[in-house]
Amino acid sequence: MTRTQKVEVRLNGRPVWAEVRLSALEHNFRAIQRHVNPPAQRGRWRRVLAVVKANAYGHGAVPVAKALARAGADWFGVTCAAEGAELREAGIRQPILVLTGFWPGEERRLLEYGLTPVITRCDQLRHLDRAAVRLKRGRRGPVSFHLKIDTGMSRLGISPGDVDCFARELASCRHLRLEGTFTHFASSDVFTAEQCQHQEKLFCAALERLSALGASPGIVHMANSAAVAARPSTWADMARPGAMLYGYHQFYDPPERRAEIEARLPLQPALAFRARLISLRDIPAGQAVGYNARFVATRPSRIAVIPAGYADGLLRGLGNRGRVIVRGQFAPLVGIISMDLAMVDVTGIDDVRVGDVATIYGADGPAAQYPSDIAKCLGTVTSDVLCALGKRVPRFYLR
Repeated sequence: MTRTQKVEVRLNGRPVWAEVRLSALEHNFRAIQRHVNPPAQRGRWRRVLAVVKANAYGHGAVPVAKALARAGADWFGVTCAAEGAELREAGIRQPILVLTGFWPGEERRLLEYGLTPVITRCDQLRHLDRAAVRLKRGRRGPVSFHLKIDTGMSRLGISPGDVDCFARELASCRHLRLEGTFTHFASSDVFTAEQCQHQEKLFCAALERLSALGASPGIVHMANSAAVAARPSTWADMARPGAMLYGYHQFYDPPERRAEIEARLPLQPALAFRARLISLRDIPAGQAVGYNARFVATRPSRIAVIPAGYADGLLRGLGNRGRVIVRGQFAPLVGIISMDLAMVDVTGIDDVRVGDVATIYGADGPAAQYPSDIAKCLGTVTSDVLCALGKRVPRFYLR
């Protein structure tokens, strides 16, 4: 029995599914871990925070976090308290950093689940300190948190000029402890501009000022996926890979850098997305297909239907632009992709039958395409494609 057949034995309903290879995730994690801990720097061990926000980029937060915990992840990164609570309830015991801070009222859940909050504004210190008093009365030790410093993303974090204000506020919050300090790069994949170097300099200056004011920055971290891959000066005490964990490098500028970086740090895509053909019909030249007649056959054609659409993660923009793999050959997606269905031109592929597998991304025999290829086709980022995988698509976890 093939891997696909084994997966389908467990399907209950529509023949649409995703496969997640846990061995690929573990390979990627260990490759990253070795990369940021080269033999030449044996005296220093950098931790790796695995970013599993947004349902682990569509792969499934709990199974992915468990696999990465087995592989040796030191920390996990999530977006909100709800995502962190899900991991705690599943048995994840590693520290979990809530990367985008917290909203008033979220403090209780953060502390009850032992999550590490992030301070992005000075006034949040008082809220967190009061929550620590209310919820940790009688317990030993302060509440640990990380500080985010905005060095050019202009999104979240205190500005470097607010470091003095932060240090004063922290000194009056007796129930809090600064455990780590970080920033986020806006363009670490761009080597034709100097924004990343400028952000790094601003961050280092802010750290020096923080230390001068008597506040130890703790665990220093700044490297996201592209910086992990290609900017060793940013590795600091801990790296924060995201899309890399799932098998994808960024689209570097200039593009020539990508081949060199991929050769130095090879990754394995972990996700495949498949469906079975549920209908076949032969149409004459001149026949329209799908909504608004956006595709009209120029020859007698054989059109297959797959039971996946944009609600499943087969992005609407791929209509008349994208392709799937059927019987090891590429077949174009034709017409507008609808919410639940899409059409494929299988003219010229021999022996196509209802029930054949269409690989939306992944490998099938000699042919393969990945979310990064789809992202390039659509002019977006790989994470956009990964996070689009719908909730109703069952995920199967394979070795």
